[in-house]
Amino acid sequence: MTEMEAAAPPPRRRRGAARERLLAAAARRFYADGVSATGIDAITADAGVAKMSLYNNFSSKADLVMAYLGARHEEWMELYRRRLAAAPDARGGVLAVFDAYADHANFSYEHGFRGCGLLNAAAELPAGDEGRTVVRRHKEEVEDLLAGHLEELLPDDPERARATAEHLSFLLEGAMARAGLEGADTRLEHARSMAADLLDRL
Repeated sequence: MTEMEAAAPPPRRRRGAARERLLAAAARRFYADGVSATGIDAITADAGVAKMSLYNNFSSKADLVMAYLGARHEEWMELYRRRLAAAPDARGGVLAVFDAYADHANFSYEHGFRGCGLLNAAAELPAGDEGRTVVRRHKEEVEDLLAGHLEELLPDDPERARATAEHLSFLLEGAMARAGLEGADTRLEHARSMAADLLDRL
């Protein structure tokens, strides 16, 4: 080691690295064990950081939960955008929504697939909690995406487009719930086929 190397300060960690590790750990633990059952100690241990590091990045566990919900939303949106980029038309745009849900179901979860992480978290939060509002907005946005594609397919009948979007949203959420119970994406595959058949009859 040269004199210059010996005098050099240790490399500084990339800013935000602890926050990213905490969010990743929270995502694993909240999804696998539930929001209520997961304590701060479990998250910091999983992330490999000191407890003070958590409070340097999040004001409370509730703040961490909100960040987790926002990250799950963005994670799904990125899957959808990738699928949409390959969609040839508005029909393909509708199916891209279904494909993005299937992509999420096929992640390598630590204890297997347990359904929609956003809905699972919302089910644990009390009525009126801000986190439930985040989840509701995500679901509304998904339905709006469906409606936008359907309005392209049915430009002269926006009411039918919106009603069909609601129908497909119910189909998608029901399939997601069953897929979560069964731990496989089979129901999502069936839901996509049903959606494709419905689109062909428009």
